[in-house]
Amino acid sequence: MQTRKLVATTLVHGLAAISLSAAISAGELPKEGSFDIMSCASGTTSVISFSKTHTATISEITGVSLSNPPGGLYDKGTYRCISLSSNFDGKVVGRSVCEGLDPEDGSKRLVVTTNQDGKVTREFIAGTGKYEGLVEVTANLQNVGGLSAIKPGTTQGCGRSTGTYKMK
Repeated sequence: MQTRKLVATTLVHGLAAISLSAAISAGELPKEGSFDIMSCASGTTSVISFSKTHTATISEITGVSLSNPPGGLYDKGTYRCISLSSNFDGKVVGRSVCEGLDPEDGSKRLVVTTNQDGKVTREFIAGTGKYEGLVEVTANLQNVGGLSAIKPGTTQGCGRSTGTYKMK
């Protein structure tokens, strides 16, 4: 049960980072705005189940984001995230690094999400093209639960992200 919880935490952790690394539709990025996206990802996991109270998970996920409404911010962006999470005696620590790619002009984003005992922080590290100069992003993530792994060692999930951004 603890391993399954850690895998789910790792996927949610990655999906939180995705909200910051998903693509924005073609054209110049306005100086500030909002977004509403659904991101779905699938990937591989490897778990160390040392004991009932000591586990660690590494995962790599890839996915796509679709905006609401279609054609809006973050529409059709692809991404990949690499995550490492541990749960030692109930203390959860995790870190995800995500790279996102714009589907039309190739602009990229690099985002780090950290989870320290339930406190999630996100940091936009760097951007190219239309993402150069991104200085602030706020995001709220709602995990879509109830998805099961198609085979052992994999993880699948979706999440809805809403938020705002600002540019220099």
